[in-house]
Amino acid sequence: MPVTLLGAAEIRALAADLDVTPTKKLGQNFVVDANTVRRIVQVARVEAGERVVEVGPGLGSLTLAILETGATVTAVEIDHRLAARLPETAAAHGVPDGALTVVDADALRVSDLPGDPTVLVANLPYNVSVPVLLHLLETFPNLQRGVVMVQAEVGERLAAAPGSKVYGTPSAKAAWYGPWRLAGTVSRQVFWPVPNVDSVLVAFERDETPRGSDAARRRTFEIIDAAFGQRRKMLRQSLSGALGGSAAAATTVLEAAGVAPTDRAEQLGIDEFVRIADAG
Repeated sequence: MPVTLLGAAEIRALAADLDVTPTKKLGQNFVVDANTVRRIVQVARVEAGERVVEVGPGLGSLTLAILETGATVTAVEIDHRLAARLPETAAAHGVPDGALTVVDADALRVSDLPGDPTVLVANLPYNVSVPVLLHLLETFPNLQRGVVMVQAEVGERLAAAPGSKVYGTPSAKAAWYGPWRLAGTVSRQVFWPVPNVDSVLVAFERDETPRGSDAARRRTFEIIDAAFGQRRKMLRQSLSGALGGSAAAATTVLEAAGVAPTDRAEQLGIDEFVRIADAG
C-alpha cells in the first residue's frame, strides 16, 4: 500500500478533532499543499532507506511526504496532542510499521534521537528556528545535511555571507558546521492559517572534517557573541572584554590571528573567528 498525503480538508478536520487552534507561540502554520511538501523533500534529496529527523511535524503533512520516499522518520513534537495522534495518522495513510518514531519532547532539550538520523527536514517556527538548528547540529554530529523551511528573515540571515546587511551571529555560528544556501521560496498560500510573512527553504551540508573540538566551538562562539554584541564597533573595542580586558590586549591577539583590529564583526567569516579564538 503506497503512502498517501494529507489534503487540506483532512488537515482542518484533524485540527478540529484535536481541538488544535494554530498559535503564533508554537509557530503552527500548517502546510496544506501536497506539491509543497513533496518539493521540500525533493530539495532535501531524501532517498529510500535514509533516516530523517523532522522537528515539529504538527499534523503530519511533511512527515508523510518524507515517508512516501521510503525513508524512515524520527519526528520530534512538543505538542502532546499532536505527538499522540501522528502515529495513527501515519498508519491510516499507509505508513508501514516501524517507519515512523515519534519523540514527544522539546527539540531544544532532546539529547537522543532513535535511529541515528543523518538528514534533517523541518518546518521551523520563527522564535526557535536558529536555536533548534544550532542545538541539533551540536548534539547530533551524524546529521550530514538538511533542508528547513523558515521565515524569510531567518533564512536570509542563516545563508548570509560576510559583508551583507543581514550577516550576523546566526550566520557565523551556522557556518561553523558547513555551508548554507537559500534553496527556494514558499508561497504564503500553502499554509493554514495564511501567515503575514514570507517563507524560504534553506539547505545546509555539514563539512566532512569538523572545524575543531567542542571546546574550540564554544570559544569561537564566545568570540562571535562578543564581536556582534557591539555592532559596528571595531574589533579591538568589541572584543576587548573577551581578549585580555583592553583594546591594546585585543589588538595584540587580533594581529597574531592575522585580523585587522580596525575590522568589524560584519566583515569576518567563520575562519577568521576561529583564528581569533585560537590566538586568544
